[in-house]
Amino acid sequence: MHAKLHREIADAGGSIPFSRYMDLALHAPGLGYYRADWHTFGHEGDFITAPEITPLFSRTLAIQIKQALDGLGACDVLEFGAGTGAMAADIIASLHPEIPLRYRILEPAAALARRQRKTIFDRIPQAFESDRKAPRHDRVIIDWIDRLPPPGFAGVVIANEVVDALPVERFEVQKEGIFEYRVGWGEDEPVWIKARAGASTERAIRGIESELGTPFAPGYRSEIGPAREAWVASVAARIERGLLLIVDYGYPRHEFYHPDRCEGTLRCHFRHRRHDDPLALAGLQDISAHVDFSALAAASEMDIAGFTTQGDFLIACGLLDLIEDPLENIRPGSLEFARIVDSVKRITLPGEMGEAFKVMGLARGLSEPLIGFSRRDHRPRLRLDPQSVTTSDGR
Repeated sequence: MHAKLHREIADAGGSIPFSRYMDLALHAPGLGYYRADWHTFGHEGDFITAPEITPLFSRTLAIQIKQALDGLGACDVLEFGAGTGAMAADIIASLHPEIPLRYRILEPAAALARRQRKTIFDRIPQAFESDRKAPRHDRVIIDWIDRLPPPGFAGVVIANEVVDALPVERFEVQKEGIFEYRVGWGEDEPVWIKARAGASTERAIRGIESELGTPFAPGYRSEIGPAREAWVASVAARIERGLLLIVDYGYPRHEFYHPDRCEGTLRCHFRHRRHDDPLALAGLQDISAHVDFSALAAASEMDIAGFTTQGDFLIACGLLDLIEDPLENIRPGSLEFARIVDSVKRITLPGEMGEAFKVMGLARGLSEPLIGFSRRDHRPRLRLDPQSVTTSDGR
């Protein structure tokens, strides 16, 4: 990875935007963090996601997916970046064979696609034919794709912990103006370089200040995500009738750029340890930044079906009812009982993932209120211009 970075920085004249560095470090074919080893996710990797903590997360999500598919009269599900395949396996198992289902996984990393295929086959072999190269069943079709489907998609699109790994630009406000962080090359490793921000970056930041109604104080450092907005706009353009569910950690815009959050939201994970140096261990560690949900909603130009915390979403979808089945035949006070209860706490409690992670539903052609947002809907927190975007219930 260092050799590739060195060449690219040299070819660019001495520095590259941080967004380009982040993209290479995470997604460079054969070298990037998400293009390499099988053990990126889970207990053996660098971080663990909600579907790995407990299958109850995905089974609960499947309840929302089924309601949306029924309302759309559709049977297609598209999942971005399926990790180990655990969520896909549990969703398919929850929906099959109750409804006909075509489940597509957009996964450009060949190693991860192989792992996902194995996970799904091991957990639900009934969904596969004997020929594992063509995983088809009379009521389930499972496909792996490496690019977005063409326009006309009807169904549900899932992006769980996807957007936080898309590249961002890092900026800093000074009295002299706005500066952007770039990446250069030191003696034998990447180094930070600060330069005056380009015109598009400066316009974006001044626009944020205008929305917030106050300028950033000198020394304020944060991120913007034009690549993320382009991603959601591209996905939305493919959806003719459907629901895009985005689950990730982040904030509405006015909370993302709160004055107290003056160091930004960049964070890195290596072997379940968190730190804030994205230039270390290029290609070997996860790099992410929180999500500006207001920016995604506006860029999508879709109806906002709902916005809430992960904990409220899961409980509204019936998580507490689902937990009764695995606990029914387990002795209270046993280690297994405690393990299940603890896993539910981790994905729902405010001090764990329940508050930090948000769920946003973006819809087109779906008029029925969604169950996941019935407990507590935080759409007003997005503070979007009512002329630029509408909610699915007309609010």
